[in-house]
Amino acid sequence: MTVLEVSDVRRSFGGIHAVQGVSFALGEQEILGIIGPNGSGKSTLFNLLTGLVRAGSGKVRLLGRDITGWKPHRIARAGMGRTFQIPALFVNMTVQENLYAAAVEGDWKTARQRTGQVLDLMTLGDLRNELASTLSGGQQRLLEFARVLMRDPQVILLDEVTAGVHPTLRQVILDAITRLRSEGRSFLVIEHDMELVRAVCERVIVMDAGQVVAHGSFDEIAADKSVVEAYLGVPTQ
Repeated sequence: MTVLEVSDVRRSFGGIHAVQGVSFALGEQEILGIIGPNGSGKSTLFNLLTGLVRAGSGKVRLLGRDITGWKPHRIARAGMGRTFQIPALFVNMTVQENLYAAAVEGDWKTARQRTGQVLDLMTLGDLRNELASTLSGGQQRLLEFARVLMRDPQVILLDEVTAGVHPTLRQVILDAITRLRSEGRSFLVIEHDMELVRAVCERVIVMDAGQVVAHGSFDEIAADKSVVEAYLGVPTQ
């Protein structure tokens, strides 16, 4: 079953073609990696998928519904959640309060139970009463991931969720992804950590200059000359 279908999505900013005709499908319980050099259009693609930026053309279907042009809150309600490169937390609220805030528009009756489950999954239980501002950078990434889970999305977009994270917390994130996939979630993962991509992604898409230049298994894309060229910025011999 396809849970997310992206068809010929495009977006330009003036003369900059940030995303140029990107198409792919995400399967149920699949973890799909998106890699590429800085400025290749990865985060812009996430912004298009989640409604933060309107696509110039193309279509996006989520769980069988055409969500093209929808507002971010409507897309979130339809079953898609995401993290950002820089966590956007309520820093003057506690860890637990941040999770409650994420559950306001959901099933409030089960919010307390779900908060406990998510805190356990992200190993944040001992920090539930700490202000978000006092957390380390890695712990803040865990908290943002946890807030996404409070909405119980079926499709989760992770934007460099392990960047700058201590190896112990990185493992927490990897374990959470693996467990959530086994429970039926699907993931799009933007990452520069190639070991993480190799470890969890069944397929990988490589972007460069707003386009998909390669896709396949990790071993297939690692052997692709166009991928080496995209990262080095020079033609391969």
